[in-house]
Amino acid sequence: MAPATEFQGSFLSRISIRRNQIISMDVNHEQELEELDYFQKHVSDRLSELISSPPYTTSSSSQPSDPILSIPWLQNLLDVFTSCEAEFKGVILSTAQISKSPSLERVLSEMLERILKALDICNAVVSGIDSVRQSRRLAEIAVTALKQRPLCDGSVRRAKRALTNLVVGLNGDVKDRSNGSGSSSNQQRTTFRSWSFGPRSNVTVAGGSSSHVSKTWSSTKQIQGMVANLVLPRGGEASGPAMAVYIMSSVMALVMWVLVSAVPCQTSNVLVAPLQLPKHQSWAGAAVNIQERVGEEMKRKEKRFGFGCGGLMEEMQRMEKIGLSLLEFTERFRFPAEETEEEDVAEKVEEMDEICRGMEVGLEDLQRQVREVFHGLVRSRLEIVSLLDQAQAI
Repeated sequence: MAPATEFQGSFLSRISIRRNQIISMDVNHEQELEELDYFQKHVSDRLSELISSPPYTTSSSSQPSDPILSIPWLQNLLDVFTSCEAEFKGVILSTAQISKSPSLERVLSEMLERILKALDICNAVVSGIDSVRQSRRLAEIAVTALKQRPLCDGSVRRAKRALTNLVVGLNGDVKDRSNGSGSSSNQQRTTFRSWSFGPRSNVTVAGGSSSHVSKTWSSTKQIQGMVANLVLPRGGEASGPAMAVYIMSSVMALVMWVLVSAVPCQTSNVLVAPLQLPKHQSWAGAAVNIQERVGEEMKRKEKRFGFGCGGLMEEMQRMEKIGLSLLEFTERFRFPAEETEEEDVAEKVEEMDEICRGMEVGLEDLQRQVREVFHGLVRSRLEIVSLLDQAQAI
C-alpha cells in the first residue's frame, strides 16, 4: 500500500495541473474576446466612414464626401473591405485548436464556398466595368460632336447616333429582360467569362479574356448563395471566432451586393436587402445603413422600370440623365439652333465632358482595385484551407 504522503502528493499534483489548464483556458478565452471586440470595432468604424459626412470645418479646402455609389465611394468601399479582411485573418489565424471546435471548422468551410461566389462576382464586375468604359466612349463621341460651332445637321446626327447607343447601353440589362433573357446581344456580351470554381481549385482567373460563362449564371444567385446559410452564432459561439467568421462573411456579402448593384453584371433581379443583420450590434448597424442607402437608390430606379436592376453607379445615372436630355435636343434640332438653346446644350455638354474625364481614370483604378480584391480573396482562401488541413492533422 502506497504511503499516504505519496497519494496526497499525486492528488495535489493533478489538482495543480487542472488549475493551470483552467487558468490557461480563461486566458485564451479572454484573448479571443479582446480580439473579437477589436475586430468588431474596426469593422464598425470603417463601415461608418462610408456613410458619415466629414466633420464641420471652416477650412475653405474642405471637400464634401463622395456621393454614395460614385466611383470614389466604391473605391473607398473596397479599401474598407481589404482592411477588414486583413484584421479578420489576424483573428482567425491566431485561433488555436480548430480541431476541438467543430462549429468553427464548419463555418470556415462554409466561408470557403462564399469566397468562391465572391470570386465569380469580382470577375463579373471587372467585365461590367469594361461595358461602362464603352458607354463613356459613346458619351465622348457625343460631346465632341456637340462641341462643334456652329452646330450643324451632320454633327448633331453623329451625336444622336452616339447618344441613342449610350442610353440603350446604360439600360442594356433592362432591355434584355424586356425582350427575354435570351437576347443575342446579351449572350455575346457575357459569353467570355468562366467562373464557379471547384472546392479547392487553384483559382487564377481575374477578368481574363479567354474565359466564358454559362447563360444561366447570375450574380443575384451568387449573392443569394452567399447569404443562404449565414446564421448569427448563438450561445458560447457568439463570443468566439465563429462570430468573427459571421461578421466577415456578412461584410463580404454586403460589398459584393453593392458592386453588383453599382456595376452592370449578368443578373436577373438585384435583391433590395439581401442581408438580415443584428442591428443591436454597432458593426451591423453601420452595414444596415449602407444597405438601406443603396436600397433607396435601387427603389428609385425600380419605379422607372418596374423591377430592381443594377447599373446604379452615380456617374452612370448622371450620364444617363444628361444623355436623355441631349438626345431630346438632337431629335428636335433645326439649323440654325437658337442662341439660348445652344447655351443650354453647351452647359450639359460640359457636364457630360466632366463626367467622362473623371471616369477615364476612375474606372481604370476601380477595375484594378477589384482585381486586387480578387487576388486577396484567393490568398485568404488558401490560408483558410491550410488552417483547416492543419487542424484535421492534429
